[in-house]
Amino acid sequence: MSSDMDLAAVEWVRSSYSDANGGQCVEFSRTCAPTGVIPVRDSKAPHGPALIHSPRGWAAFVSAVRRGAL
Repeated sequence: MSSDMDLAAVEWVRSSYSDANGGQCVEFSRTCAPTGVIPVRDSKAPHGPALIHSPRGWAAFVSAVRRGAL
């Protein structure tokens, strides 16, 4: 993925593990998955940087969170 890709155009999903009180708010986007990336950002800073993960790496992270490993 190019570093100049406009992530403002992607559909963001708030993680079900995010804090509803404005705390730990993580959003990710499946929109870019066909291009081989999953962007993740802090929903409190939507214009800030996004971490870019491979779909496989993101799936492993989500699996670890669900198991309570992190």
